[in-house]
Amino acid sequence: MKQIVFIVIILFLLSFNAFAKDYVIGDGDTLIISVWGNPELSLTTTVRPDGKISIPALGEIKASGLTPVELTNILTNEMSKVVKTPIVTVIMTGITNYRVFVLGKGAPSGVRALTKETSLLEFLAQLGSLENANLEKAYLIRAKKKVKTGFHELYAKGDFNQDIVLEPNDMLFIPDNFEERISIVGAVAKPSTISYREGLTFLDVILSVGGFTEFADENAVEILRRNDGSERTKIPVRGKDLMKKGEINKNILMMPGDIVVVKESLF
Repeated sequence: MKQIVFIVIILFLLSFNAFAKDYVIGDGDTLIISVWGNPELSLTTTVRPDGKISIPALGEIKASGLTPVELTNILTNEMSKVVKTPIVTVIMTGITNYRVFVLGKGAPSGVRALTKETSLLEFLAQLGSLENANLEKAYLIRAKKKVKTGFHELYAKGDFNQDIVLEPNDMLFIPDNFEERISIVGAVAKPSTISYREGLTFLDVILSVGGFTEFADENAVEILRRNDGSERTKIPVRGKDLMKKGEINKNILMMPGDIVVVKESLF
């Protein structure tokens, strides 16, 4: 029976979560420390503000700043002074040192405390609506270096090859997509600004603002599109022919930053 238990423990140690190997223990974290065959030396403890924990027969041990694996090695070494061939495990049950910082205007800024290993995609999903976020220009900073730029392929297209596991103190910069939004002005039901998305067409834009008004000159619509210079290119659109004659082949794909101008009829 003891051999079976020993094998189970070894398998557990071999399959120990990779995240736990990298996580750095901090003040306030809760740990379960087990010494196989010695329940009197096992305990649940919280790392004090001074970064230390108290262990029966060992006294105070510095835990803050170590990974669980590093702490396990230290405890195993110390336990060998009082236990023959100790088998020690350290399990994280309460994590307070796993913080991720969010900056920029494309998502709610602030500090988020995570309680478990979290991927970038999982974290983005927790931020709520990212309608106003420029995910193409978003980036991740780790140890003062950019380690990943652009979250669009991951978040919008589900390219899981782009996903990574976040680490404590990662910083996400998510800018606003204001410059890429599409403005619709003139003779439409609800002139407004909408977020750009890939595949958005002229008809999508007009329908999103409630369509043309009765005063609109539907065949005198212009799309003002940015070019390399300071001026915009004017692209004429015959909206009436497109909507009422079914000329879908003339349904223009929108580009980031387009301005749609619907003029009023003179008669």
